[in-house]
Amino acid sequence: MAQSVQIEGYFSQDSARLGERVGFVLKARYPEATQLVFPDSTYDFSPLILLEKKTFISQTSEGVTLDSTIYFVSNFSLEPSVYLSLPVYELSRYDSVTHFSNEAELKLKLTLDSIPEQPVFQDNNIYQPIERNFNWLLASLIAGGVIIVLGGLVLLFAKRIKGIFKKNREKLRWIQFERKFKKMSGLLAQNPALGLADEVIGLWKGYMESITDLPVQEWTSSEIAEALHDQEVFKALRAIDMIIYAGKEAKTEETTNYLLEVARTKYQEKLTQIRDERATR
Repeated sequence: MAQSVQIEGYFSQDSARLGERVGFVLKARYPEATQLVFPDSTYDFSPLILLEKKTFISQTSEGVTLDSTIYFVSNFSLEPSVYLSLPVYELSRYDSVTHFSNEAELKLKLTLDSIPEQPVFQDNNIYQPIERNFNWLLASLIAGGVIIVLGGLVLLFAKRIKGIFKKNREKLRWIQFERKFKKMSGLLAQNPALGLADEVIGLWKGYMESITDLPVQEWTSSEIAEALHDQEVFKALRAIDMIIYAGKEAKTEETTNYLLEVARTKYQEKLTQIRDERATR
């Protein structure tokens, strides 16, 4: 019975390159009553590596069965030739018989089929852009460095910047005050009315209070003159008070000009104070 089992094995091609997928065909012809088992993926195919196993339906004719399986393998050996012979196991009641196929040879193919005598290059002067991945780490380091530098500059120059801001604010307030005060003073000189006089005094006192941090608007004319150490201020305010409280007409141009110069002096003193604070910090 053993002699009636015929095993045949061969490669689908006689040579292959390293790693190329090659089929190894294993066929068995045996009596219909015989039970055969083909090797599976647990079998050692060295020096080849098994990639896939493909089986086919058995065919029986006149009491003889034909089985076939294709094992797809790859060769990574540098030997000129490798050989493969696979077993087929015949099962019996108490034992089994192993049948080996013939040794099939697979030659190593190291050369190309054909090489042109002279390589031909095609001219191409079209610019091909190369994609570059954005370097997030470098960008983060640069951003962090910029933030640290800006923070250091802010800490270093914060007081100076604050001083410049205060100086510019005082200049803007002076320009607005001077423009409005001259306008109201001119109207008062033309028409020394109670409402205009009260508005001129209120404007002057408001600016003087903001520039000196003194409660000028709450003080009387004598208290203001005493705080400023200037009796001429008392005379000027008194002259305008006569219009407000006594309803008397008076020439106010000289009076308002003096009050404007007092305000200008305090404005200049404020700028000097801001400059000295910047220099000492």
